[in-house]
Amino acid sequence: MIRGTFLFVLGACAAPVIVQAATAATTSYPASFFAAEQPATALDMIRLVPGFAFDGGGQVRGFGGAAGNVLIDGARPASKDDGLDEILKRIPAGSVLRIDVIRGGAPGVDMQGKTVLANVIRLTGQGAKLTVSASLTPRDDGRIAEGFRLEGSANTGKTTWEGSLLIGRGFDDGSGVGRRTMSTAAGTVTMRANESALGVGENYKATGAMETPVLGGKLRLNASIFLNPYRYKQADALIDPAGLDLETDHSNQATTEIGLRYDHPLGSKAQVESFFLQQFGQSRYKAQYAAPDDVELFRLAKQTSETIIRTTVNVQTLPSLSFQVGAEGDFNWLLDHTRYVVNDVNTSLPAANVRVTELRGETFATATWKAAKTVTIEAGLRVEASRIASTGDVAGGRAFFFPKPRLSVTWSPDEADQFRVRVEREVGQLDFDDFAAGAASLTNGAVHAGNPALTPQQAWVYEIAYDRRFWGGGEISASVKHYQLSDIIDRAPIFDPSGTYDAPGNIGGGTKDEAIVLLTLPTDRLGLKNGALTVRETFRESRVMDPTTGTARSISGVHPQGGEVHFTQGLPQWKATWGFDIFNQFRETYYRFNEVDTDKLKTYAVLFVEYRPKPDLMLRFEVQNLGGRSFRHVREVYSGPRETSPLDHIDVRDLHGSRGFYLRIRKTFG
Repeated sequence: MIRGTFLFVLGACAAPVIVQAATAATTSYPASFFAAEQPATALDMIRLVPGFAFDGGGQVRGFGGAAGNVLIDGARPASKDDGLDEILKRIPAGSVLRIDVIRGGAPGVDMQGKTVLANVIRLTGQGAKLTVSASLTPRDDGRIAEGFRLEGSANTGKTTWEGSLLIGRGFDDGSGVGRRTMSTAAGTVTMRANESALGVGENYKATGAMETPVLGGKLRLNASIFLNPYRYKQADALIDPAGLDLETDHSNQATTEIGLRYDHPLGSKAQVESFFLQQFGQSRYKAQYAAPDDVELFRLAKQTSETIIRTTVNVQTLPSLSFQVGAEGDFNWLLDHTRYVVNDVNTSLPAANVRVTELRGETFATATWKAAKTVTIEAGLRVEASRIASTGDVAGGRAFFFPKPRLSVTWSPDEADQFRVRVEREVGQLDFDDFAAGAASLTNGAVHAGNPALTPQQAWVYEIAYDRRFWGGGEISASVKHYQLSDIIDRAPIFDPSGTYDAPGNIGGGTKDEAIVLLTLPTDRLGLKNGALTVRETFRESRVMDPTTGTARSISGVHPQGGEVHFTQGLPQWKATWGFDIFNQFRETYYRFNEVDTDKLKTYAVLFVEYRPKPDLMLRFEVQNLGGRSFRHVREVYSGPRETSPLDHIDVRDLHGSRGFYLRIRKTFG
């Protein structure tokens, strides 16, 4: 199921535009560069940076490797639960001095495994600020979502305090109303139904942070608590044969986190940076399904913990040469209990009740050398050793050792052009949810086994990228990546005395190719003053051997194509901004041992207008889901394993989402 609400917030500032290329690898965009589009937050400014695509963090091993591609005052936030986008939303645009974009690496800059980084530099000496915002999202089907956000910051001497409170309710974009049909392989319809699906999620989040000088360095403490209840109801009113299928899902998730970051100089040429992070999570999930001849119940209770300690030393030996060395230690655990009842009979599932622990250590070293005025070379090596152990239904333990080398070369023949080449070995992050049994949808018969015996997926990544800057604020960039994959985590059959189940598993090696084109186009020369158009298109192709059929196919869940189009135009004479956001349709397919599931989401479009009658007051109106985006789910179900069994039936759901009208008022005090 697809969850989430699209919220985009823009605001105001003004000044002449000067873009400065500080070095061949770094371009600085002052606050005045973004003035025409009138952004309200640092996140809005990031989305307007030419040739830059925001990345909140990746699914790779380690705290450093999973970092996003935005720094704040040169440092990474000491948080994983408090998303990078949420942190940037809390920084008012008026508090931003400039945004530096580093491409390919620069001496003294920790690129954190990225080829492009943005660094948000804030103004100092800002007074106390309090921002209050409230929103309503009525749908054309009569439902209404609400949101409230309170954000504040203040200084007492050299100490900065920050806090926020978020309360909101939104609707699942993957739910709606429509038709469901089931047919045989020959096309004979065996069942028709009118389906109504509704998903409602709530968010309650409180965060706090403090930053202060300590013993010649700078200490930052942050804490957060996040509550996320979710309810889903799906009713199929059967037309032929008559009847009713009903599924209800309830989940409650709670996460608490404490983070610490301490920066301290070591003489005039070195700096030490230390992180500590502790996160606890707890969730409960209950799914019930009732049909004329079938009643099912699934329950899951899960507890998780993650502890991370990381220290990095940066040394600037020469103006053109810097080194970074450090170490990281992680300890994670998962405690999971599940229960599955079919027609009042307890049904066992592989890995239904397990405890999994992971102890991981990593050391790393990186050198960044400005070999010439136009050439920067970054070379590094990370070495990881870990052990994963499980008890309960599946008992065992495995040890891993992964060297992860990296080489990146950047050539900037002039201030307008840049070429980048990267070779790196990446190791994917294990999802602890894959270790235990779970239920995606009882209506679809999607109860899956767990697999604590997973090995992290690995990849050799080869990347070539080219950037071209033009028109003072325009940029086009293109990159091509080739992934040589091993131990791919996909879907595989698990054989158990109680039956054969679908589960995550390592299915061997394969490849993935990805091409990305990103265009940032100022529209002044096209007759639309103070406008900016951003287009991002991604094309992917993957290949792996299916563990069930032994034939080649794509990797489950990989979107062959995806894209976004964003346009914003400032209308300062009317104290307004307008624009639109378009998220292209996409398709994803999952290959299970006895079925193939395909989801198709149509294009999602948003039209917005903002009005700022005063510098500290903003009103925003949106029309969401302009085209009434539809969602199509197709299950091709076989009578047994796909390599030996015929296609039994095809189950198709066609759902249509509702349009929404979003209204937000935002007021800043101070």
